[in-house]
Amino acid sequence: MMILPKLGKLPPFFLSCLLLTIIFIVFILCSPNPFNPISKSDLHQTLALPNSTSHGDDDDEILKCDLFKGEWVPDPQGSLYTNWSCSTIPTSKNCFHHGRKDTEFLKWRWKPHQCQLPRFDPKTFLEFVQGKKLGFIGDSVARNHMDSLLCLLSMVETPVDHYKDSEDRKRVWYFPGHDFTLMILWTKFLVDGEERVINGSSSGIFDLHLYKIDKKWTTDLPVLDYIIISDAHWFFRTIYLHNDTGVVGCVYCDHPNVTDFGVGFALRMAFRSALNHINRCRECKARVTLVRTFSPAHFENGTWDTGGRCNRTSPLSEREIKLTSNEWELRSLQMEEIEKANIEGNKKGTKFAALDVTRAMLMRPDGHPGEFWGNKWMNGYNDCVHWCLPGPIDAWNDFLFEVLRRKVT
Repeated sequence: MMILPKLGKLPPFFLSCLLLTIIFIVFILCSPNPFNPISKSDLHQTLALPNSTSHGDDDDEILKCDLFKGEWVPDPQGSLYTNWSCSTIPTSKNCFHHGRKDTEFLKWRWKPHQCQLPRFDPKTFLEFVQGKKLGFIGDSVARNHMDSLLCLLSMVETPVDHYKDSEDRKRVWYFPGHDFTLMILWTKFLVDGEERVINGSSSGIFDLHLYKIDKKWTTDLPVLDYIIISDAHWFFRTIYLHNDTGVVGCVYCDHPNVTDFGVGFALRMAFRSALNHINRCRECKARVTLVRTFSPAHFENGTWDTGGRCNRTSPLSEREIKLTSNEWELRSLQMEEIEKANIEGNKKGTKFAALDVTRAMLMRPDGHPGEFWGNKWMNGYNDCVHWCLPGPIDAWNDFLFEVLRRKVT
């Protein structure tokens, strides 16, 4: 039998080699696969860990934080997807396809003053909504939001284009790997609105029935687990307001015998009727209804039809926006209606909350398609209402996931 010398009497060089050999053997035995290289996805997850939706010790800080008071801060990472990697972007929102060259507007993230808002994680979100149905109810800006979410989720699973009506107003996407359904239910006013036809032509004048809900979205309401409801921009038209007895007022009508109640009144009453309907829907199963607050347009030097443009390339600071604007007034009345709906909902087990994007989006005049929207029928007009994809609207999904997490868990 060979007798090993005492370690203390070994030459220093030999002792060092022996210790390194022991450490290496322990590493080999304890590591599941030490020679397997880290994949790009694993590396991305490792680097993205501080921004993931696993909050850990930050839970209390996040839950107490007002997500909607903050500022846009530089974000070198930029968008999680591109206009090339997402094949479902509507052409009118694909700003780079139509010639936009600057990319600085993509390199900003929303930072609440009191906490870090986690970056949207599509994999975690799909696990969160597995087996559920989420519906966006509203106008083309609601569709804009759904398309943003669709692009983000497509990074993890390719959705099935399940349904599209003849006008592409109702659209349904299905993620079979997660049994998740995403849909848009398009409506101009939430309540029933009809455009007057004069001499066989559309007049641009609408009759709005304040207490009659638009069936274009209520028919599918019972199947939804989560609702995101929004509307506003169609109310900036000549509208006659009706109750059960007839015309009670108007918006922009300039009629001597009819009171002009303004956009705010009409919008408030439409939201009140819509939220009341959701609260009183006996066959509905929605766990949470979120109201996305007013998304401001940014026309400068004119309106949409008088040469207004939106060609900025970077955000505004908090001190550069006006919280006394008409946009903020519309946001405030929406917040009031959410609170009223919540009081009623608490009696019945339904939950309402705000996606309060107005402040954040007042600071983003740089994120609209502007002249880069490819509408050949409206050549020379700028789109300063909708948002480029990718673009600042993607931050709405950071808000969405965090607010859903708060209300569901």
